Amino acid sequence: MTTLIDSPADAERRVALVQMKRTATALLGLMAVIFCVSFALQDEVPWLAWVRAASEGGMVGAIADWFAVTALFRHPLGLKIPHTAIIPRRKDEIGASLGEFVESNFLSTAVVRQKLESIRLGRTIGAWLARPTNATRVADEVSGAAKGLLDLLDDDDVQDLVEQLTRTHLIDPGWSEHLGAWGEQLIADGGHHSAVNLLLDGLDEWLTANPAAFSRLVSARLPGWLPSFVDRLVDERIYREAVEFVRRVRTDGDHAARRALDTYLSELTRKLQEDPDTIAALEQTKTEVFDSPRVRDLASRAWNTTRTALVSSLDNPSSGLRQQLTATLIDIGERLGRDERLAGKIDELVTDAAVSLVDNHRHDIAGVITETIERWDPQETSDKIELQVGKDLQFIRINGTVVGALAGLTIFTVASAVFGH
Repeated sequence: MTTLIDSPADAERRVALVQMKRTATALLGLMAVIFCVSFALQDEVPWLAWVRAASEGGMVGAIADWFAVTALFRHPLGLKIPHTAIIPRRKDEIGASLGEFVESNFLSTAVVRQKLESIRLGRTIGAWLARPTNATRVADEVSGAAKGLLDLLDDDDVQDLVEQLTRTHLIDPGWSEHLGAWGEQLIADGGHHSAVNLLLDGLDEWLTANPAAFSRLVSARLPGWLPSFVDRLVDERIYREAVEFVRRVRTDGDHAARRALDTYLSELTRKLQEDPDTIAALEQTKTEVFDSPRVRDLASRAWNTTRTALVSSLDNPSSGLRQQLTATLIDIGERLGRDERLAGKIDELVTDAAVSLVDNHRHDIAGVITETIERWDPQETSDKIELQVGKDLQFIRINGTVVGALAGLTIFTVASAVFGH
């Protein structure tokens, strides 16, 4: 059984309940005193008969209502009278009925959809997020949650997971056929020309800016016995030819070198799709690159650096990441406020998701009420319910006393008028 604990509000209700019980009981005691006095003196003071009738009716009403109210929560005077202590005795049935009532009347599809549509959630969220204070609060909460998640992650586990996912979805599947098909389509559309032009532009710029470096590359491959002036002549000649060649290829879209390159690339894309040796070579190279210790070390360093930077940025309210997150949230809020179509789409998505969730889990949600009440101690459950409604029930006792007194007085008056003394 689950033990229920009084909240501060329950403590206040308990004080008010005790006061109302004392008031109702005191009124019953007053009726009893008045009855005793008037009953003893009614022969000497005739009009006290009306007082006696009223107090007698008040006592009957007070006792009847005391019994009815008490029977809800416990056995009156400890006597196990049938149909008393209703709440503790039928706690589980009440919980089941309450769960069924909530499921049928509060978790129905129509009720949930109507309520969510009336809220206009997209515009409400937008107006709230558009306030910088609220956007900053959300950014702080998101940053705190993300930082906590990063702190919990073990670097080795993350690296193992990333490696496993990378190998399963990136390395193990064959690349050759897809690369070949993609390259074939790219060449057919002429998309590779931009890359070739970019390469030629870069090569031309480098040759123009680094003639000495190019000359050293050429001189290093000439025989050492050649005179120095011959080296210079050869260097200058080859340099001019190289520059001129690169510029001709750049300016002539139908240059033989371009056609040769197109032919080579077309043949390569074909081999990547059809030639077993080319396919095997690419796959082996791919595996060796990814299995290289240097690559693994680079990936580990990249993760550690990224993680450290993220944690530092998330922990610093004035960091660019936090400020950008806040600005993004404000922008989202402003867009939701001015874009009726976007806000309506958010309303539709949230409503459909909530309705689907309720449809699929309505019984489970309502079952929480039933199961929770089933775990409560019967007497504590009764006490808890009495705290919530007991003060009003004590008013029933007071009203019963007053109504009983008026009824007793009325009955006695009518009887006296009809039958006399």
